Amino acid sequence: MPDKSIKLLTYNVHSCIGSDRKLDPGRIASVIAETEADIIALQEVDVGRRRTGGIDQAHVIASLLKMQAHFHPALSIAEEQYGDAIISALPTGAIKAGPLPSVGEARGALSVEVTAGDRKLLVVNTHLGLRGRERIRQMTTLLNSGWLHGTAETPLPTILCGDFNAIPSSATYRLVARSLKDAQIAAGGAPKATFPARYPLMRLDHIFVTEDLVVQRATVLQTRLTRVASDHLPLLAEISFA
Repeated sequence: MPDKSIKLLTYNVHSCIGSDRKLDPGRIASVIAETEADIIALQEVDVGRRRTGGIDQAHVIASLLKMQAHFHPALSIAEEQYGDAIISALPTGAIKAGPLPSVGEARGALSVEVTAGDRKLLVVNTHLGLRGRERIRQMTTLLNSGWLHGTAETPLPTILCGDFNAIPSSATYRLVARSLKDAQIAAGGAPKATFPARYPLMRLDHIFVTEDLVVQRATVLQTRLTRVASDHLPLLAEISFA
């Protein structure tokens, strides 16, 4: 009997600016709350940026959900930061954050060890670049350089997720699919696109898991709220230990 399953959500929140141009972190928190996700990986989070009112979006969303936020700025300009966050109410341990080889806009990744029941899990969240070659270098870094093993002696069951800016026919997707399972495919059923939110055509947001995890369900959330809250749709997976 596997332990209780964990719900993981990956969501590019577009600085909490919706397709109606409204800035509304509360709306993003509502989308997340409806999913009852245990672990949330967010991309395009603003912290202290003038364009979004100077607030710490990671902290605001986490507070609304009564969770803890871990944030890594891929980009820092003076006091302004922009990057990725992992939010959870579950206990978290070792955290690793750092840059990825980038051309143009700086990109990074954030990993957190999460304790679920009596098991540990590594969650790695990233937002890859816009150029094909750059994405290959970034994904190669994530797959090879200790990102996927955490600090434990033996590798932990691992989830690698985020906005990969890569469709399934791309070299980047094929690279990661060689060593990890795509949650949407592992769950069975037809995979759904995540971008753009109003009329989704491309599958850019992904959740990949190691062989020691079982994906029970994977859903792209298409509701009136998700179509307007960001330019990406959130992807939710229910995962248990094998």
